[in-house]
Amino acid sequence: MLNIRPVVLHPHREPLVKPARSIAAIALLAAAPAFAQEAAPAQPRLIVAISVDQFSGDLFAQYRSSFTGGLARLATEGAVFPAGYQAHAATETCPGHSTILTGSNPARTGIIANNWIDQGAAREDKVIYCSEDESVAGSSSDKYTVSPVHLKVPTLGMRMKAANPASRNVAVSGKDRGAVMMAGRDPDQIWWWGGQGFVTYPGKSSAAAAAVNAAVTRAIATARAPLELSPRCAALARPVAVGGGTVGDGRFAREAGDRGRFRASPEMDGATLALAAGLIAEMRLGQGSAPDMLSISLSATDYVGHGYGTEGSEMCLQMAALDRSLGDFFARLDGAGIDYAVMLTADHGGHDLPERAREQAAPDAQRVTADLAPKAVSQRIGAALGLTGELVFGDGSFGDMWVSRSLSAADKARVVAEAKKQLSAHPQVQAVLTRAEIMATPMPRGPADSWTLLERARASFDPERSGDYVVALKPRVTPIANPRPGGGVATHGSFWDYDRRVPILFWLKGMTPFEQPLAITTTDIMPTLAALIGLPVPANEIDGVCRDLDAGPGTTCR
Repeated sequence: MLNIRPVVLHPHREPLVKPARSIAAIALLAAAPAFAQEAAPAQPRLIVAISVDQFSGDLFAQYRSSFTGGLARLATEGAVFPAGYQAHAATETCPGHSTILTGSNPARTGIIANNWIDQGAAREDKVIYCSEDESVAGSSSDKYTVSPVHLKVPTLGMRMKAANPASRNVAVSGKDRGAVMMAGRDPDQIWWWGGQGFVTYPGKSSAAAAAVNAAVTRAIATARAPLELSPRCAALARPVAVGGGTVGDGRFAREAGDRGRFRASPEMDGATLALAAGLIAEMRLGQGSAPDMLSISLSATDYVGHGYGTEGSEMCLQMAALDRSLGDFFARLDGAGIDYAVMLTADHGGHDLPERAREQAAPDAQRVTADLAPKAVSQRIGAALGLTGELVFGDGSFGDMWVSRSLSAADKARVVAEAKKQLSAHPQVQAVLTRAEIMATPMPRGPADSWTLLERARASFDPERSGDYVVALKPRVTPIANPRPGGGVATHGSFWDYDRRVPILFWLKGMTPFEQPLAITTTDIMPTLAALIGLPVPANEIDGVCRDLDAGPGTTCR
């Protein structure tokens, strides 16, 4: 039953998307049961940690002046760190999410990439997906059982429950890896998009999830008309030829029943926030005897960025809808009288497709060439060294590479040396960093914006899982050789700051807002939130530090 009215924030400012044409986020939120009203306690009783997948520092800066909803609240009433960093080199979804609520870099979390190679895996498929349990019989990296087994360190929610079992740890996401890496082990509730609706671990259920899934099914069954464009979004609506089609002027029209286009649109975030709201009400989060943890990973920005790029009407519409949906979500929490704290950041940044970038003053933007694929590299190395068979394995043209373990130690060293020689001479490669070079580098400290390439790689490197060498592509080289409009035209994953830099925003009721432009990292988030609820975290167990959210002489880092 729909029982919530739209919330209008800052009505004197023109929204980027007219409400009448907005995504069904408000209707989906209404599928959640109403909250009970209670007096707010003296300190935050609910920590809400939000990761907006691929919400780069560049996107935050580009659209900040246009926000009027939830993002405007965080940016004007909170503590703003515009130079936040996912400081490591592996700027992908799984590693990035693993840093946010653990306080640790991927070198410590063990989540070195979305996928890595384990040549000793007891199955034919040697690719390991970060959120799977590969020991399950019959599994593969594409058909897997979702599990947190690879995460080596506790999350904030896990620490809260260890300190007080009355705390609840809950996560929702548009991707399984977003939910798993923010929740960790044994969450009270965890839900992610499974293709047909939101799904969870065996044995768990939720009336709120069932209600939202029913609402989503109804929404998908109804065709969606193109969204109206504000003047700002209309100015960006220009078709760009790529991969045999065009992107850049899309408006998220969808035929009835098209679940793929539902996922890659603002509707996905609306459904995720609806489920978060429903679980808050169903579980009475923030209203118990101990503080609770709610992790929300919003995935639509990433799907839009991959499918359409970051500089067209599609991303403009997505930013407007995200801002409005977050405003509705926060207004619902306000109306419940829950004393809550919010943190919002991203798992990584991103950059635009090279075809449009070249038209917009970046003539060196380009796509990776096919000769950097691991099999092609392996063949050239074999020819140079007189070796046969597949010598090098990888999950793409950049990042970690593994040398065949069937080789002798001497031949393995020859392969690494030849790979470094050949690839270092390639015009699209910035650096080739060997395992020995990375391991000899001390774990980086200090401002993340001054880290060297070796230090960025060291923060991502786990000796048990990482490769024998790491390939860093040059800036503005997009590692998608064959783009597909709506599927994959742009991406992230590089060593460079357009993929590393993300906003980090905190909001507390009644706080004095401030902005700190100096660099901090996403590993600082967990100890900062832990301090708000008086939860001690041993400094030697994490890589981050507490950031004081008191704008005056006081401190929240107690």
